[in-house]
Amino acid sequence: MPFTIAKIMALLAQPSTIAVLCILIGLWMTRKGRASRIGRSVAWGGVLALIVGGLTPAGNLLVIPLEERFSSVARPTAAERVDGIILLGGFEDGWVSSGRGGLGLNEAAERVTEGLRLALRHPEAKVVFTGGVGSLLAHNEDATSPVAEFLEEAGVARERLVLEGRSRNTYENAAFARDLVKPAAGERWYLVTSAYHMPRAMGLFRKAGFEVIAYPVDYRTRGPEDATRFFGRIPQGLMRLDVGANEWLGLLAYRALGRIDELLPGP
Repeated sequence: MPFTIAKIMALLAQPSTIAVLCILIGLWMTRKGRASRIGRSVAWGGVLALIVGGLTPAGNLLVIPLEERFSSVARPTAAERVDGIILLGGFEDGWVSSGRGGLGLNEAAERVTEGLRLALRHPEAKVVFTGGVGSLLAHNEDATSPVAEFLEEAGVARERLVLEGRSRNTYENAAFARDLVKPAAGERWYLVTSAYHMPRAMGLFRKAGFEVIAYPVDYRTRGPEDATRFFGRIPQGLMRLDVGANEWLGLLAYRALGRIDELLPGP
């Protein structure tokens, strides 16, 4: 599926987008005579969806199964060998970094902070950063240089770093990282990404023939107990709902395209 079409479909399929479209379409229908009553119902349905989706635990219910999938995977001890560490992009804001200097980070910052912690604990490991510009609306600002500078200044030697800045999605992350490092049989590579994103990422890396070990970070929930936790602000809940829905839709799409072998890859 072409990249642009996939991104547009993902945007339109987000719960918050659907709710807003219902409001707009409903308001437009109220001007159409006989359709006005249906239009009011559609518009109020959109408003209700925003409120329910933003305040109830709906988003957590989508995210928790994803985060729990690899939560039991043991992390390497200091004595265990680690051949490589892969940091999936998505935590960096290249546009902000280019204008402000340093490394601009977003809510997924644990991908790099926890990845750095792992890299410092295992100085024998290569450190791969894979991530390009994956948004249709983003300016084309490469974040590989700010990421490399951050890691170097934090104590990771430059010769350990492998940088890949062309990939636009996780499918390309897996393929490009594999081609760069050419992992040998028996090597222990750890994949660092957000816990909710780990099932899809693991499925894609396995399909690409790159056997990695899950290192989930950036948890958005405490666990199953958050299935009843309401949100205090509507934007908070809607963001969580969109994240969960986007991940499940991505799993469905990649399974349908044959890019992963299971709908919900596990350990």
